[in-house]
Formats: sequence, structure tokens, C-alpha cells
Amino acid sequence: MRTRAAGTALVLGAALAVAFPAAAHANTVGVTVKSPGATSGPASANSEISTHADCSSGLISGGGINQATGTGNGNHVMGTSPSSDGSTEYTGSTGVVGTDVTHWLGIGGSGGQVDSSFSTTPFAVCFTSNLINHTQVVMNKTNAPTNGSTVGLVTATCPANTVLLGGGARATPASVGNFKPIASFPTFNNSAHDYGRKAAADGETNPNSWTAVGWANGTNSTNETYAYAICSGNNINISGVTVKVHFSEASGPTTGSTGQKVTVNCPSGDGKLISGGAAISGGSVTTTDFTGPGSGGDHLNGSFPSDSSGNPVSDGTTTAAYWTAFTHTGGTSSPNTYSDVWALCANDGV
Repeated sequence: MRTRAAGTALVLGAALAVAFPAAAHANTVGVTVKSPGATSGPASANSEISTHADCSSGLISGGGINQATGTGNGNHVMGTSPSSDGSTEYTGSTGVVGTDVTHWLGIGGSGGQVDSSFSTTPFAVCFTSNLINHTQVVMNKTNAPTNGSTVGLVTATCPANTVLLGGGARATPASVGNFKPIASFPTFNNSAHDYGRKAAADGETNPNSWTAVGWANGTNSTNETYAYAICSGNNINISGVTVKVHFSEASGPTTGSTGQKVTVNCPSGDGKLISGGAAISGGSVTTTDFTGPGSGGDHLNGSFPSDSSGNPVSDGTTTAAYWTAFTHTGGTSSPNTYSDVWALCANDGV
């Protein structure tokens, strides 16, 4: 009888072990999107305006920009990038340039055409985590492109033992009205991704770098393209952190003076949306080195957190799960052109 009772107890114990598994780790990542709304301009040709969105709590994990184009082709993104105070830019020496940043810049530029409807709206993605309580910004830059319809590509890489949260891009000077960044995306500093020339693909995890691409329709020796990587702070154990990439690419726009939006999301099981990227390209950006679109006048008009239909989220949103890229051609046709979008989804494993 004692033997039978002991056997029964063992069976019941095994059943209870199956019925009540160990509790899974939670995800303490939280995100609030902040945006002040639109700022009008630029109001003159070959110029730019700078706007900013700010985190009242939390730290920047990324940010975005959206532009109204009116009926003209001249409005384009000149920068979507971190700032120490909402106006100062990181454009000096390369490397780690800032820590615990809470401001994001949206910089809009104009070409030769100006429309009274031009405006720029910035978005700050304000990040909190019980684990990742400090961040740092890494900047890299290149004096390129100096010739028209050539790629000026530069990659910023996070320090060892940190995790990439997001990134941004900037191009100067605005007085060269046909010059602008056309891509800002997550990647890896490894041979499989040709050290940042190939973008992170859908489903890849824990990219460690961010690439920016400058593009021009003419020649200028002073063009500078900047890439920014937003990384976790030093001395944080990131072994349980997963940042998963979701990516989508769509053909077009190929007709002159037209725009296109493409949207991708963070499924609920992959964590919280913490940032995103966008590009107008020659396509196949995750399998081949980045190539430019079909026309030197092609540009970005947006890279921002959105709803499933590609509409920007409102100020104070805490449930954003989609990221949208807004691309645009110049005044001529643009064959073999593609639109690309990335979303980064984070689980801190806490």
C-alpha cells in the first residue's frame, strides 16, 4: 500500500509540474510617442527648417518625421536625428557623442520648388525599461556623395555588449537643394551584411548598427552624410534582450511627382515598437549592397510611427505598433524604384 501511494504521489507531482510551468519573463519595455505637431516651411528654395519633439519622461530609442508636400516636389527630409537639447546637432567628432538623450529633430529641406503647404512634423519615441535605464548615441559621417546619383553610405555601430534600439540620418548642407538622405535603416557590422551596406532583413534579431544613405542630383564637394545609432548604455546585462526586425519592401513610386507609403508592424509576441527606418532604393536592400533609386530627384518625405493604414499616431500614444515610410519621386519618372520600411520590436526579458 505504501508503494502504491508513493507511486500515485509521484504521478500527481509530475502532473502538477506540467500543469504549472515556471513563470515566463515579462517585458517591461514601455513607449510613449511625443510630437508637437507640424511646423510650416521651408518657405524659400534650397533651405531647411528644424523642428523637435521631446520626451518629458523616458529616453529616446528612436524618432521619426513626416512632411506635407503640397503640390510641389521640393520638400524632402534633411534630417531625422537625436539632439542634446532640441536644437544642437551631433555633427562634430565621430564616436559616442551623447548619453541619455531625450530630444529628436525633424529637419525639412527644400529644393528648387517651394509650396505654401510644406511642413515638417517630428516624432520622439520615448522609451522606458526596468533593465535598459541608460542609452548612448554613436555618430559616424562621410564626405559623400560628391557626385550625382551615387550613394553616400555611412554606418554607425554600437559599442560591444550593448544593443541597438534605433537610429537616424542627416545630410548637410541644405543649400544644395537636390541633396538629402534617402535611407535610414538597421543593419549589422559583419561580413554577411557587407558591414552595413546590406540592411537587416525581416525576422533578424539584435542588429548592432545603423546606416544612413545620402543622395544627390548634382555634384558638390562639401556634401556630408551622418548616421546615428541609439544604443543601450554601458555595463547593462543585455543577455536576455531581444530586438527583432520586421521589414517590408514594395515596388514604386515610379511615376514622376508621385508618393507612396509602405507600412510594417510589430506583432504582439515580438515586443514593443521602439523605432523604425525607411528608404527609397533600387530594391533588394536586405540581400544586396544598397543601390539608389531610379532618379536623382527621388527622396523621403516620412519615416514615422503609425496606425495600420499608415497614418501618423497622435501625441501621447502608448500603443503604437506600426512604422510607415513615405517616399516620393522628383519631377521625372523613376524606373526600378522601391520603397522600404523597418520596425524594431523590443523585449527586455525582465
